Amino acid sequence: MRRPAPAPLVVHPATKPAPRLPGSPAPDRFTGVLDWTLVATVRQQASDRLSAAIGTGRGHLDPAGQRERGREIIADLLEAETAERITAGAPTWSPAEQAAMAVAVEDALFGLGRLQPLVDDDAVENIVITGHDRVTLELTDGRLVPGPPVADSDAELVDFLVFLASRSEVNARPFSEAQPRLHLRLDGGARLAAAAWVTPRPSVVIRRHRLRRVTLADLVALGTMTEVAASFLAAAVKARRSIVVAGAQGAGKTTLVRALAAEIPPHEAIGTFETEYELHLHELPETHPIVVAWEARPGSGERTADGRAAGEFTLTEALFDSFRFNLSRQIVGEVRGHEILAMLKAMESGSGSISTTHARSAEGAIAKLVTCAMEAGSHVTHDYAVRAIAAAIDIVVYVHLDTAPAADGTWQRRRWVAEVITLTPGEKDTGYAIQHAFATPPGGCEALPHVLDDTYRDLARYGFDLAGYYRTGQAPS
Repeated sequence: MRRPAPAPLVVHPATKPAPRLPGSPAPDRFTGVLDWTLVATVRQQASDRLSAAIGTGRGHLDPAGQRERGREIIADLLEAETAERITAGAPTWSPAEQAAMAVAVEDALFGLGRLQPLVDDDAVENIVITGHDRVTLELTDGRLVPGPPVADSDAELVDFLVFLASRSEVNARPFSEAQPRLHLRLDGGARLAAAAWVTPRPSVVIRRHRLRRVTLADLVALGTMTEVAASFLAAAVKARRSIVVAGAQGAGKTTLVRALAAEIPPHEAIGTFETEYELHLHELPETHPIVVAWEARPGSGERTADGRAAGEFTLTEALFDSFRFNLSRQIVGEVRGHEILAMLKAMESGSGSISTTHARSAEGAIAKLVTCAMEAGSHVTHDYAVRAIAAAIDIVVYVHLDTAPAADGTWQRRRWVAEVITLTPGEKDTGYAIQHAFATPPGGCEALPHVLDDTYRDLARYGFDLAGYYRTGQAPS
């Protein structure tokens, strides 16, 4: 098939049909090796034809209409390829192989191409790619296992990422040598982060948010925390204490924030502020009926007169707008850098906010946030940053991620709440004072009651098991 000149295409990533799990193929499913170069060629031809159909058609095709038209185009292209093979006397496809080709092209056009079966597999939690043929899968049971290649070459992988980034009509993202990093929310709620041109090989991480509807009771059942710790955190949310969840990458911080948010009374209006949607509280109306979810937009490579990227929309702007929305709580999903300004403004403007950050310990999260504040504001001094953070944050929860070898030779991960500290302004040397309300003893894997600040005893009014806290931990002074 001759490949025509590429044409721009805007595709709505419509909801996929029933997942096709790699581990349980249908009896007539094709199990051989597909010609992925041909899949890429047909995908481009289908993209061109669909773009032309959208441009010349009457009326607007909704996502379902686009997908249906795309399937028709793919079927036509594959039938044409079959006819060419018959004319040339070349081997033709079996019905199962042609059906597999159609699925692969549709996944490439509307989904994630060769990544789609991995994302569809409920046994896969995270996908880590450090080159087209170096794929590691983190399974839901914590094991790390090798995965199949996701492209035939690094160049093909990069080409597909560029196509994927530019495809969205709602929030397209640039990805090129001039913009060598990509952060993208995928259809279905997974998050993709990618880098190329500035890394030896293209690198991609896809995080699937398996536990979207999750409660603190669920995390207790999974062994993430004790019942007493869960009662403390649930009461802290209800009492409108501001909480930061810290931990390493992949430690389960976002999952814990969702569980904490489940304790917010349903009558409260919530605003969420994220660079890419990860919390998805706005998709849980039975738990949170009133949620306004803001997502930042990086803008295009063009610059306006004030030096900003055209179309850029920041979390700080979203937070400023949110003060007219009659919100009860403002939740800034993740703080990696400049988001600290939005987090502090949210916590200073109202009580009961929740955020996450990367750190190696609960107290280390404080130092990390101080550094972020100083880097984000040119006039922010260390002393000011410490005072602002100590005044804004009440509790820091540290989630520990442990990776150890399993009996079968694979590696297995386990996550648990290792520390819960309370934070108050004070202490001349540091600018703040902390108490370890829960701490993990040496060699342990759960945070036990330790020392409770007197001001937190009133959480018993909100359901904190104070008697259980003193019964299983240090006796009150």
